[in-house]
Amino acid sequence: MSDFPALAERVLAQARAAGADDAEVFLHESRNFSTRVRQGTTETVTEATTRSLSLRVFVDQRMARASASDLNAETLDGLVRRAVERARLANPDPCAGLPEEAAEAVSADGLGLYDPMLETLAPADKIALARETEAIGLRLDPRIRNSGGAGFSAHCGQVWLANTRGFCGSYRASTCSLGLYLLGQEDRSQAQVSDYWFSAARQRAKLESPEAVARRTVERVQRHFGARKVATQEVPVVFEPLLAGELLADLFGAVSGEAIYLRRSFLVDALGEKVAAAGVTIIDDGLLPGGLGTRPFDREGVGSQRTVVVESGVLRNYLCGSYAARKLGRKSTGNGSGNGESPTNFFLAAGEKPPEEIIRSVERGLYVTRLIGQGVNLVTGDYSRGAFGLWIESGAFAYPVHEVTIGGTLRGMLEGVEAVGTDLDFRDPFAAPTIRIATMTVAGT
Repeated sequence: MSDFPALAERVLAQARAAGADDAEVFLHESRNFSTRVRQGTTETVTEATTRSLSLRVFVDQRMARASASDLNAETLDGLVRRAVERARLANPDPCAGLPEEAAEAVSADGLGLYDPMLETLAPADKIALARETEAIGLRLDPRIRNSGGAGFSAHCGQVWLANTRGFCGSYRASTCSLGLYLLGQEDRSQAQVSDYWFSAARQRAKLESPEAVARRTVERVQRHFGARKVATQEVPVVFEPLLAGELLADLFGAVSGEAIYLRRSFLVDALGEKVAAAGVTIIDDGLLPGGLGTRPFDREGVGSQRTVVVESGVLRNYLCGSYAARKLGRKSTGNGSGNGESPTNFFLAAGEKPPEEIIRSVERGLYVTRLIGQGVNLVTGDYSRGAFGLWIESGAFAYPVHEVTIGGTLRGMLEGVEAVGTDLDFRDPFAAPTIRIATMTVAGT
């Protein structure tokens, strides 16, 4: 990567010479490892190094893209020439263009993005982590009869970005994850049940141990033994943190600038309105130290920032890249992906209720542990997903529940949040604590 500044300068100069008003070069180099172990046998091992260059050019408010993994001079010469030619054929768009001025790059040094240990961890040690995790999980409970596999993955990479507005920045980043999927059966007359768990972190030292991942997976499988069906009814619904995080992923799509200017969101024209309960504050924080979505700048070179999207129930901001910001008459929030918006660390701020207290507060309702299917319409906000969970009676778990569907609307769910837990869990760019929603339709028998 040491040759990138000179390479970027040459490509940008060529783009200008070919007729581009502005240009941007993005170079990404990564080293990726993944393995999957099942029943003690290593089924897959993948190790690869990739390097790619992407170019965006702008000619008279027209934009075109081109990319290549071959970085020799002849290939890049042709890449630049074809990109400028295609831009001239595109339709003009007054909102197209780079950020107005070079942003001051945020230093990556204090963000905790990179772990050099992952570069030196031997493949055999990575495979051993997955194998050990599965072995522990299979011996913890005789009712665990099969494995869907254990996996370990690691990614180490470097990003460089430069443009003709004077921005030039780079950073290194790493991630690793360890996960397990198990299947259980109480006796031969009953159906199999299954569940999973995983840990993900920027640094190897912050990854949960094989024993911790295995035990959590077994506990989650055990929760499904003896499942029953329930009648269709309207009851409070509690989402555990992992599933509450999925709700945040749905909500991101509704507050992205692209969805707003295309009017494909139930939150169009809702800035300043109360769209959630008073206890709901939702933040996108690109500067959270060690966060899986943390980065010093976005794909367009705009510095990352902390943006409050929903504050005490009131919608304060949409998340925009440069294009959406121009369309909406707003400023970029550092969420540009070069082709829309992407999240950083998008999360529901922790509340004041311990999760155990939230469960005790439910007289009769459903605690959701898994979701299946796709049933979210961001235009209308309609929400319907297949679910597994635990039935709550008199503030305690009574029995597991399968084969139900939970339904409502995203806005109604946000407005109906009655309690927010203290257990905010950052194992994904979308994160949330336990939440209780006042009422949803649980469709069963």
